[in-house]
Amino acid sequence: MIDVAALAVFIPTFFFVSITPGMCMTLAMTLGMSIGVRRTLWMMIGELLGVASVAIAAVLGVASVMLNYPDAFAILKWVGGAYLIYIGVNMWRAKGKMSVDTSKPSDVSRQSLFTQGFVTAIANPKGWAFMISLLPPFISVEHAVAPQLLVLLGVIMTTEFLSMLAYATGGKSLRLFLSRGDNIKWMNRIAGSLMGLVGIWLIFG
Repeated sequence: MIDVAALAVFIPTFFFVSITPGMCMTLAMTLGMSIGVRRTLWMMIGELLGVASVAIAAVLGVASVMLNYPDAFAILKWVGGAYLIYIGVNMWRAKGKMSVDTSKPSDVSRQSLFTQGFVTAIANPKGWAFMISLLPPFISVEHAVAPQLLVLLGVIMTTEFLSMLAYATGGKSLRLFLSRGDNIKWMNRIAGSLMGLVGIWLIFG
């Protein structure tokens, strides 16, 4: 089973990264304000399946490297750690502007919403790089990969869903909060700091 200490690091890190305004969260807010939360759930389902697909592919791909090429994995750990630190620095430097377009059509179909969410998750190169860098360090080769992956997926799916639901239901009030002062900037800095610390832990751990 997954290490409890590692899980204690993973949960808050992924939570702050997930809750920070980004492409999927902004999409959830936009749709929630224009077509309602209930219909936005179709987009959320597509996004969750897309994120799960990316996470599974990333873990299985890197896990094969871990098992067959341990030396290469050591290099991958350094590269992944450096990338997480790079992301953390960029999040610290982000200006954090909130731009929401509420002109989405109200007659969009459920299938279109589902597809939009799925494609948004699958076609995001940063999402792939993030999953490849962040997930593997929390997988131990000393235990079966599948149970560990299920636990991490459970955390990811729950966090992503709750974050999108908060953005979709928050609507104008959440948009006003994020547009006020330095609120987004501080959210970015918290998430960026956690990303940087995980990157350092990955390199020297």
